[in-house]
Amino acid sequence: MRRAKCPGTPRAATAVFESIHRAWRRVLEEVKRIVWVFAYLLFPALSALAHDPGLSTTQVAIRPDGIELTVGFAPTDVQNLLPSSARPAGGWKPADLKADQSAMMQLAQRLWEVGGDVGLAPARSASVALVENNSVIFTLEYPRPDGGRLRLRSLVLDQLPPGHRDFLTVKDEHGAIVLERLADAKENAFDIALSAAPAPTFWGFLGMGIEHIWTGYDHLLFLFGLLVVCRHFKSIFAIISCFTIAHSITLALATLKIVVLPSRVTEPAIAASILFVGLENLIRHGAEPKGRWALTFTFGLIHGFGFANALSDLGVGANGRGIAIPLFTFNLGVEIGQITIAAIVLPIVWRLRRNPGFVRTGVSALSTVVAAAGLYWFLRRTILS
Repeated sequence: MRRAKCPGTPRAATAVFESIHRAWRRVLEEVKRIVWVFAYLLFPALSALAHDPGLSTTQVAIRPDGIELTVGFAPTDVQNLLPSSARPAGGWKPADLKADQSAMMQLAQRLWEVGGDVGLAPARSASVALVENNSVIFTLEYPRPDGGRLRLRSLVLDQLPPGHRDFLTVKDEHGAIVLERLADAKENAFDIALSAAPAPTFWGFLGMGIEHIWTGYDHLLFLFGLLVVCRHFKSIFAIISCFTIAHSITLALATLKIVVLPSRVTEPAIAASILFVGLENLIRHGAEPKGRWALTFTFGLIHGFGFANALSDLGVGANGRGIAIPLFTFNLGVEIGQITIAAIVLPIVWRLRRNPGFVRTGVSALSTVVAAAGLYWFLRRTILS
């Protein structure tokens, strides 16, 4: 007798394993990105020893419904690209951008050529801002090109001083880096394959939820900072339950467009929550604070908006797409990933807590790491953005 097959099971397993594979890839990408950040911060000091050729950045985000470019220049480089009549005298101020808004918008439109297999795509919107008086940031949105290719070409690198480089990063719909290059006047055109971006299935959203929490280092570190001082299963159950309920509420509200917070607000707030938990652990010398379930619930509301941004990047709710099933399955995947990590980490922590030396110094050392990571992410998402 032939055994009946369970339809969909191989496909479900494949979707989950692919999500796990992407998760590990993103871990490696995060390490590489941190190296790039430190290299970028050290660049001015190194360039002081020789002629500074100039460095700009271009971040390209591929969305289900469009392409977003964020281009950053030093003010002196922007001056080289503007007509002499539009160049401000002395230091740059926000008022200079408003005074020459027309010239800045014209420059924005000719920074990059964006197209696909069929032809070029005109920018749908453009904006420019001065950040901390030392960076001019252009933000442009383009329609997603038809066909299977995204073609990018810089139109200004050959107009900048010789040796100028542009650090180009291209991310796909899932936030994974698909291209990183140091572009220059000679290597200024790039061709990226676009995925067909089919609508994810039940198992696809489940796997994406697991992947998001496994690569959501900030969410995991927040939970770890809460749980490392817990001594009883009752406390752990209360904390995980409050975090789940809280982020589920704001995830639903944001996905349904009832309450929406931009990532520039939620991402620094998530980092601040990690910093707060780490510092509180240190102040209390590793003792378990009373009523931490309330703190967990409050901060969990903020983390829910971060989860919602991930669903939004997948196009959930856009163009009449359904919301209920993706919302439920993505959140279920987050919970599965969260419980899996807790089941692995907590027994190790509990065993270590049997050692009085770990309780005296180990918990404080781990809390210091949590606080330091929260501070790093907060600075990176604000003044180092």
